[in-house]
Amino acid sequence: PHYTLCGTENLPEGAYVLVGNHAQIQGPVISQLYLPGKNYTWCAGEMFSGKEVPAYARKDFWSEKPKWTKPFFYVASYAIAPLSVYVFSHADAIPVYHDARIMRTLKMTTQKLTEGSHVVIFPEGHNPHNHIVAEFQPGYTSVAKLYTGKTGQELAFVPMYVAPSLGKICFGKPEYSCKEESREEGQRRINEALMRKITELAMEQPLHQVVPYENIAKKDYPMNRL
Repeated sequence: PHYTLCGTENLPEGAYVLVGNHAQIQGPVISQLYLPGKNYTWCAGEMFSGKEVPAYARKDFWSEKPKWTKPFFYVASYAIAPLSVYVFSHADAIPVYHDARIMRTLKMTTQKLTEGSHVVIFPEGHNPHNHIVAEFQPGYTSVAKLYTGKTGQELAFVPMYVAPSLGKICFGKPEYSCKEESREEGQRRINEALMRKITELAMEQPLHQVVPYENIAKKDYPMNRL
């Protein structure tokens, strides 16, 4: 489908990280197809490994599905494994890990940014924040320290709201890292600012259904204005 980009005047010159609502699978797919420039999307490292895909898919994609559907999704989790490895290995994607390999993720991200590409991150976790986004997992902001150490420049984090029901992608004013801040202070400030700005972007749009991170029934999707 056609997607309209709004707020492109907020995209800064040079390196930036786009931070958006996940909108289930639609956020990452849309980022590959419609965003301007060259973009690399953070994706779960498990999706690059045929052995790790099934357990990850059942936990992250389908944990909220009715119990009677569990056998179907158990089979599906193995069926999608070869396709997942092929797709993610050929996409413009950066594998993300939550162990010692996270440094590989951060270094690859910094390299792509210094080469002139942009990076797209969907940091929502499973804990609710409000009716628009779930709480962000804060670790992604650590790339700012590496980027600043390599270039001497602050890194821009641009809020992005993906609205599939409107066919729109909206960008807000960026939040910049600050080299004087500690890592913890920067994480807290940037996370809170981006969750607030993405919520504001959603609320500014016409009345529509928000696609949540959790894979729940469509009839339970919230509206952007309560």
